[in-house]
Amino acid sequence: MAAKNSVLSALDADLSIRVLNQIPTPVMAVDKDFKIVFMNEAGCTLLGLPLDEITRFKCSELMNSLHCGTPECRMNQAMDNGICGTARNEVNIDGRAVPIAPLKDDAGNIIGGVEYVIDITSRVRDEQKLREQSRTIMEISTPAISLWEGIVVLPVVGVVDSMRAQQMMNTMLAKIKESSAKIIILDIQGVAAVDTAVANHLIKITKATKLMGCRCLISGISPAVAETLVQLGIDLGDVATNATLKDSLGEAFELLRYEVRKSK
Repeated sequence: MAAKNSVLSALDADLSIRVLNQIPTPVMAVDKDFKIVFMNEAGCTLLGLPLDEITRFKCSELMNSLHCGTPECRMNQAMDNGICGTARNEVNIDGRAVPIAPLKDDAGNIIGGVEYVIDITSRVRDEQKLREQSRTIMEISTPAISLWEGIVVLPVVGVVDSMRAQQMMNTMLAKIKESSAKIIILDIQGVAAVDTAVANHLIKITKATKLMGCRCLISGISPAVAETLVQLGIDLGDVATNATLKDSLGEAFELLRYEVRKSK
């Protein structure tokens, strides 16, 4: 019976290794000293090394990930607390940065740890592309236009949230520095709704421009927006407002002592 159980155990172990080798993602096991004791074929292929050579190294020596040697190491956490964990990580193999997630490790009886990784390089690239596209759209949707010498206009269309407000402020301050503008007109005619949060964003923007030695005029205050501001009890303080861009431009000319005349 003992011999039969030994044979069954050997068959089970062989089957387990064959199953692990057929998994198309790297699977690795280490002992409590972080020395690699197993790597399936997918992992060997990723590392470009045979198993007998891989088992000479510690995982950090081959993976060189962002979490190696830090408190974020999930393998170390699994061996410390005996529970599984996941993490988004990035490893560097032969100079190639390979973003991976999730990282799962299982310490079992805390004799070591095991992890498998999923390569999400394409997903990370897509995320980066989406962030770049979002940033481009944000920049396009918040253009600062030099309307006249010393006068810049920033037309705002759509919803103004915290991120958009920060983008508007950055754009305005950069334009003021670039053009030495004295007046900047913030035209909110295209803003669908103005609430307390939007009003606070506008007040912060006008204060920031004032610190740059530039006066901010807000145009595009419609009857509906004016009524909303009154109902909400929002006080814009000494911020100059006008119903139209034309009115704000006229006020800007007066402040800069410009005179526009019709040619004969």
